[in-house]
Amino acid sequence: MQKKIKLSKQKPRSSFFYLIVIALLITAIVIIFNPDNGGIEKVNLNTFLQQVRDGEVMSIEIKNEKLNIELMDGSKEFLYKEKEETLREILADVPEETKNKIETEVVSTESEELWFNLLFSIVPFLLIIGFFVFMMRSAQSSNNQAMSFGKSKARLHDKEKNKTTFKDVAGAQEAKDELIEIVDFLKKPGKYTQMGAKIPKGVILVGAPGTGKTLLARAVAGEANVPFFNISGSEFVEMFVGVGASRVRDLFKKAKRNAPAIIFIDEIDAVGRQRGAGMGGGHDEREQTLNQILTEMDGFEKETNVIVMAATNRPDVLDPALLRPGRFDRRIVVDMPDIKDREAIMHVHSRGKPIAKTVDYERLARQTAGFSGADLENLMNEGAILAAKLNKKTIGMRELQESIEKVMMGPERKSKVLSKKEKEITAYHECGHAIVGHLLPNCDPVHKISIISRGMALGVTWFLPEEDKHLYPKSKFEDELASLLGGYTAEQIVYGEMTTGASNDLQRATKIARNMVTQYGMSSLGPIVYGDQNQEVFLGRDFGHVKNYSEEMASKIDKEIEKFISAAFEKAKTLLSKNRKLLDKVAQELMKKESLSGEEFADFFKGGKVPRKTMFSAKVKKIKS
Repeated sequence: MQKKIKLSKQKPRSSFFYLIVIALLITAIVIIFNPDNGGIEKVNLNTFLQQVRDGEVMSIEIKNEKLNIELMDGSKEFLYKEKEETLREILADVPEETKNKIETEVVSTESEELWFNLLFSIVPFLLIIGFFVFMMRSAQSSNNQAMSFGKSKARLHDKEKNKTTFKDVAGAQEAKDELIEIVDFLKKPGKYTQMGAKIPKGVILVGAPGTGKTLLARAVAGEANVPFFNISGSEFVEMFVGVGASRVRDLFKKAKRNAPAIIFIDEIDAVGRQRGAGMGGGHDEREQTLNQILTEMDGFEKETNVIVMAATNRPDVLDPALLRPGRFDRRIVVDMPDIKDREAIMHVHSRGKPIAKTVDYERLARQTAGFSGADLENLMNEGAILAAKLNKKTIGMRELQESIEKVMMGPERKSKVLSKKEKEITAYHECGHAIVGHLLPNCDPVHKISIISRGMALGVTWFLPEEDKHLYPKSKFEDELASLLGGYTAEQIVYGEMTTGASNDLQRATKIARNMVTQYGMSSLGPIVYGDQNQEVFLGRDFGHVKNYSEEMASKIDKEIEKFISAAFEKAKTLLSKNRKLLDKVAQELMKKESLSGEEFADFFKGGKVPRKTMFSAKVKKIKS
């Protein structure tokens, strides 16, 4: 049965608001009952006596020390007398006949004085009482908040609002098939129970950031006709000890009350890390929270009909007890999308956007190797922003290709103007990368060369793979090392010295060479992994790295890394020395145009002069062997 989701009511106004309204009303009453004398002229005593003698005064109203005067012409005046002085004493020098013509009235002010005294005596007490009421309510609400720390902050998914289904998820077909089965189990449990099947306890989604784990969970929430509770792993842990475990109990209590139901815990590695790490001991708040999750998922209580879904990009740090069958029965890997998946994802994110008919999604998919689903969504959004910026009515191929470069390498830094000499050095550097990469058989094809600054780089040489690859041979790494050192080598050949522009290339080359030796077993040291590569990062990567080899072996590892780097340098130097004229030609053209496409770069190799992937001298082959 589908549960109705109650919408939150409007928050009531605070008592302090009503206190302000009451104070304003009292002020208004005071102003009404004590009006000012705006528009009525105040006169002095001599003027008043002269007006009485001249017979201009028609009536006098005596109100305590105030005399309100009305003249024969209808105008009004007022003046103040001394407190003990009477009107008769004031008009002592005025003839009796004149005084008898004036109407005199004494107005009592006892009731007004009573009200004013009452108001001004009660208002301070009302304000004090209101202040204490406000403070007590604030303290009570704070107390309630403190008492509610143990309550779960899980949100019940509203299926009628921003509904996501499996149609909105492109790629990850195997993951969708597994999750569709879970949804079908919840919708039609009899179909499976009659075969003796039991409902899975938990499903964990594992994959790199941006691959769509949370999106798949939202699709399950949209497809399933059961309550779906969503919470992040970090929301369990608070400053107070025991709060996380209490929230876990409250969450599962809510889910069991609404069973069958689904609980989704995003970034579960925040609380599911391995226990006994030596940090906090048995009283560590995260360990208590994890223990409670383990008990709730597979404890003494059975047949709860609650499925727990979780997502993480760090499965290596999770506790083994959390991953065993009975808790998380299914482990679904959400991998990076391949070329067909990338094309489908771009189609999904192009909905509602005016895409030009000339856009080739297949070509874009080839150019976006290594992009995650989040990267592709960002790519389509950047293309829409760029088209709007250029006042175009549709999003064309040019905008999307420009967005690919922006997502991968950052925006163009047109304000960073290079000097003529720096521009020349950058051109030779990038051409060195491109020519070496083009001449070696295991390097990816050159897609674009540019000396326009992007991000932190002064220039860039962009290689694109012809197809998605999952296995990399040793020859691939050796050729890639030579290509990375192509810029460094070109600077040495042309200028006789090197600049700081090759620092990033050297870092990448050193990392690849070290991995070849310590992880991949591609050196003469044999098929051995040196150093524990799966250590958790605690104080830092160097502190977390366990050195399980001797100092003598460390020296041999350094020598093997040096061999790979030296061989790559000699290979790049041989190729660029034999093709020095070509290097000058391409560099001069790059300086003129500032960027060369892959087709424009390939034109330099036509005519059989320097054929692609066949330019190997005996010296290069000897170095490789």
